[in-house]
Amino acid sequence: MDKDTEHDTGARRERPWLYAWNRRLRHLQGISVRNLVVTPPTTRVRGKTIDDDDIPNTLKTPSKILSQNENHTLHPSRSFTDLKSHSGQHDNPKEPTMPSSRRRSTLFWNDPNPRTRQVKLEDIINSRMADTFFSLHCEGLDEPIYISEIVDRANNPNFRAFDLNLCGPYVSRMDGLTLKLWTKTGDMPEFILLVELQLHLRSLQFLGKTLESFHQPLPANSILFHFPDGVYSNLTDLPLVETSLQAAGHKSIADATTLPSSSYDALMKLANLDECVQDALATREKLEAQISSILQQNERSLNVASDAAVAQEKLALTKQYVAMERKRVRAAVRRKEELIASIKARKEAMEQGRSAQEKTRSHLPEAQERLVSSEKLLDQTEEDIKGQLRRIAEDLLTIYPIEPIPDKPLAFTIAGLALPNSTFEDIDREVVAAALGHTAHLVYLLSFYLSVHLPYPINVNGSTSFIQDPISASLPQRTYPLYPVSVQYRFEYAVFLLNKDIEYILIKQGLRVLDIRHTLPNLKYLLYVLTSGDSVVPARKAGGVRALVAGQSTPDLSRRGSVESGASGELVHPRKAWESMSRMNISLASHKVK
Repeated sequence: MDKDTEHDTGARRERPWLYAWNRRLRHLQGISVRNLVVTPPTTRVRGKTIDDDDIPNTLKTPSKILSQNENHTLHPSRSFTDLKSHSGQHDNPKEPTMPSSRRRSTLFWNDPNPRTRQVKLEDIINSRMADTFFSLHCEGLDEPIYISEIVDRANNPNFRAFDLNLCGPYVSRMDGLTLKLWTKTGDMPEFILLVELQLHLRSLQFLGKTLESFHQPLPANSILFHFPDGVYSNLTDLPLVETSLQAAGHKSIADATTLPSSSYDALMKLANLDECVQDALATREKLEAQISSILQQNERSLNVASDAAVAQEKLALTKQYVAMERKRVRAAVRRKEELIASIKARKEAMEQGRSAQEKTRSHLPEAQERLVSSEKLLDQTEEDIKGQLRRIAEDLLTIYPIEPIPDKPLAFTIAGLALPNSTFEDIDREVVAAALGHTAHLVYLLSFYLSVHLPYPINVNGSTSFIQDPISASLPQRTYPLYPVSVQYRFEYAVFLLNKDIEYILIKQGLRVLDIRHTLPNLKYLLYVLTSGDSVVPARKAGGVRALVAGQSTPDLSRRGSVESGASGELVHPRKAWESMSRMNISLASHKVK
């Protein structure tokens, strides 16, 4: 701490009223705001006249304060004490007093409902809360010298301390400033300028060492300035109740002999301060001249040392570059060797490939001949498979004949037993169970002959067959009977699974299902397509099915009415199959493709 600052600190501690005349921006340490009101209410109280003290900008000059202190008979128009205590109306203690009539409170926060009262109080608090920050400006500067942080949602925001000595002597030695207070509530889209205060630091009023020692109410939007010796403000309507230090200060102004203004040591320090500063400046100039002369005398040596340091730095950098280049050369040589080895290996592989290619070309005519014979054999095998499938389908139709019921559209019998199309009301349970057993056995055999894995496995057991559902999740049981039982939905679900198996077989054969509920019509359609064609059906041989020898003829065992079938060994179109079935007294008028 320099002498000037030490002297100012001592003056602030002993005589704050005297320090006010010497206050500068470098002494300002912080700013706070009390009783923040974004939209202040009217300051006029109903039923009260306005005098000079009610004007917020009433001029308070030191001479006016001194005159008010000397004239003890005058009283301000605004009382800060109880007038009844001086009026004398309570001098007689025996005089009866009128009972005060208590008026019922009509304040909205006295609502009997606690929730409503809490909501209203929260609304009041939220309306008073706001986000604030301030900026300090000085005359002659376009930009602000300091911008504070933003204090969120506060009614009495306290900002962080700052040090204006960093702004330089031009700013720190000023005694006037302009303060702008910016605020924003929750309803505002951006900050607005709430207070713009242009003041002189000498006009500030001392409130106390700390704000807790000041017991008077503060007006709305009071801005407090924190200095090392205490808290100051620019209030003009405070009561004329002075602290002991202020009173001592005014007394010393009136009577200078009672309290001296300064000590002899302080005056001597102030008198010698300029000489000390001038001496320091002269010493600094002398040292600068000596350093300049020494540098000029040793300029050649300094240049040589500097050139040597530059040369050493260049040498170290050159060595580093040489090491890097050597490393790159070694990597390039290693990469070259790898590429040479790779090219050599590729040449050897190409030679081996050429030899293999020549060998393959020599075997190519023979392989082409075998390919032609293999293709012919494959076609013949496919024809034999289709013929065997036709024969098997003919045998299955012979074992389980599916015939239409006269005068009933899309109603069929299997092995002479009628089976409804997923409608089981007023039925003969034994007949339906036997018909479903034949149907399940037929589907089970078709899955083997057509190499189709059924999604819902069937356990064939005559009229007591059942089907399983291993796919669906969250089922209480997996097995369902293909015969009527007391629990109707289990039987109907089993028939549905059987129909899904038939649909799956049809899809695998490239056929389209018109209605999944038609059990026997879909089976009849499938067998009709499988038995279609004009190729020769191979006969059954003793000991099992055997492949036909090329050129061997067999008797024509194909079914009648296959003139409208497709080409040799090909499946007929589904539409043609249904047209052929319509000639078997099956009505298709009531069914449409979904």
